[in-house]
Amino acid sequence: MVRVTPHFFNAYRTTFDYPRKNLLQWFPGHMGKGLKQMNKNLKSVDCIVEVHDARIPLSGRNKHFKDILGGIKPHILILNKIDLADLTHEKEILSALQKEGTNNVLFTNCKSNNFSRLKKLVPMATDLILNSERYHRSDNKEYSIMITGVPNVGKSSIINALRHTYLRRNKAAPVGALAGVTRSVTSKIKVSEVPLIYVLDTPGILEPTVSDMDAALKLALCSSMQDHLVGCEIIADYLLFWLNKHNNFSYVGYMGVKEPVDSITELLVSCAVNYNKTIKLKSVESGGYTIRPNTEFAAYHFIKGFRTGLFGKVILDKDLINF
Repeated sequence: MVRVTPHFFNAYRTTFDYPRKNLLQWFPGHMGKGLKQMNKNLKSVDCIVEVHDARIPLSGRNKHFKDILGGIKPHILILNKIDLADLTHEKEILSALQKEGTNNVLFTNCKSNNFSRLKKLVPMATDLILNSERYHRSDNKEYSIMITGVPNVGKSSIINALRHTYLRRNKAAPVGALAGVTRSVTSKIKVSEVPLIYVLDTPGILEPTVSDMDAALKLALCSSMQDHLVGCEIIADYLLFWLNKHNNFSYVGYMGVKEPVDSITELLVSCAVNYNKTIKLKSVESGGYTIRPNTEFAAYHFIKGFRTGLFGKVILDKDLINF
């Protein structure tokens, strides 16, 4: 990752001007339906496995999963996508999670063929289940695990990786790069024969009202909210603010600018001009057309660079963790 020191370092924003538009009420119909299905299936579940993005280990987690679903069942948190996360301070992250009451944590990456970290899940879940009160399921030799999490954190990828590891079988759960691929609780999917384990894949569910705007933008940046619901330029502006704040100027060459900038408008216009991306707009007054830089393209280009790891491995929750 390239780092440069700008001559106007002190000119950068120290706070972000959050938009007035409400980003915190996104709760589509399938989320409400999925939540009801999850509660309905809870009696037949032995363990809750919550999957979250390792780049935001503390922000954006739906409290419902742990406080309600996991409150009466053993709970494991998987922090996925570690190929994009800076785990230099893994111990500090674990310590911060433990202070919140989350003790069973695994870091995984399901995009590689090395599932050594994920292999710890079955023994951990089995141990927690055997040491928990299963009530009416105590005589049942079959273990049932519910996979939960916010959208697009890799729940289905983890299920498929487990099936491949223990059963050598093909994919059973649909995966995609956008939020909302799984839209309802699926039927049981076998992932292990010995011990006999089935999982329930569930739709990504955000909290109906996320009270933290900073957490909402981190979720959007990590693609856990659909871009058009927030706005690419808003997401891009937050990304620029965060990168500059943490002295990460690796975007300079990628965006085609000469030096770091603090203005998102300046960055997007320069990028669009550099890539020769324009848009034709009709003038209401004259009826003619004008050609302007396509800042929407530039915003998505910027966000894509982050999501594919071109700006290095990051932890967006740096300021929330005592490094």
